[in-house]
Amino acid sequence: MATALKEVPRSDPAWEARVDLAAAHRLAARNNWDDGIFNHFTLMVPGAKDRFFVKAHGLMMSEVTAGNLIAVDFEGNTVEGEGYIETSARTIHTAIHRDVPHAGCILHAHPPHATWLTMCEDNRIKMVNQNSMYFYDRVAYDDLFIGAAMDDEKGAQFGCGVGDKRVLMSANHGITTMAPTVAEAYFEFRNIEKVCREMYMVACAGKEPRIISDNIARMTAKQLRAEYVSAAGLSFKAMKRELDADEPDYAT
Repeated sequence: MATALKEVPRSDPAWEARVDLAAAHRLAARNNWDDGIFNHFTLMVPGAKDRFFVKAHGLMMSEVTAGNLIAVDFEGNTVEGEGYIETSARTIHTAIHRDVPHAGCILHAHPPHATWLTMCEDNRIKMVNQNSMYFYDRVAYDDLFIGAAMDDEKGAQFGCGVGDKRVLMSANHGITTMAPTVAEAYFEFRNIEKVCREMYMVACAGKEPRIISDNIARMTAKQLRAEYVSAAGLSFKAMKRELDADEPDYAT
C-alpha cells in the first residue's frame, strides 16, 4: 500500500534526487524527446536498493514535478506518492537497475535522430567528428527487436550485454542511457542524440562519412573523457538554472 508523500526538508538527499529527476523530464520535453505520456526516466531512491523514482503513468514530461514523482519497488508497487508505473517502465527499468551496477539513473526514450539510427541496417556510431569520438567504445548495441517490453523477459533484454557501457541502442526502438547520477545520464543522452543528428545530416547530404582512424579516435576519447569528468555536473546545473528562471514549478 502506498504511503502519503511527506513534507521533507529541501536539503534532504531524496528531495534533491526528486528535483534532479524532475529537471531531466522538463529538459527532455523542451527538446521534444518525450512521446506523449510514454517513455520513462528513473532514479534509485537514495539509500534504497529495491525502489526507484519514476513519473506516474498519464503525466506528460512537461507536467512532472519533484513532488508528483512516485516511488515504486521492483515489483511495480507504488510505495510513495499517487499513481502507478507504466508496464514497460517497470520491466525495463527494474531489469537495468537490478543488473547494471552503475545504473543509478536510467533515461529511456525515442529521440528522433538516435531512433533513426536504430532503424538503420548499419546502426553503429561512426567516428566522424570530435563529438562522436567521446562515445568510442562506450555504446552497447542490442540488434534483436523481439517486441514491446511488456513482460519481464523482454525487459530483461535491456540489461543484457550492457557491461560497463553507459549508452544502449536498441534496434528498431530507441536509446537508453544509464549512469550513477541524473546529471551524468542526461549528459550521455543529450550528447548521443547530438551525435546521431550529425550523422543524420551527413546521410541526408548524400555524402560518404569521413571516418577517423581507431588510433586517433581512441586517443581523442581518452582526452575528452578526462576533460568531461566535471562537465556533466556543471552542464546540468546550468540547465537547471534556466529551468529555475522559466519553469520554477519543476522543483516543487
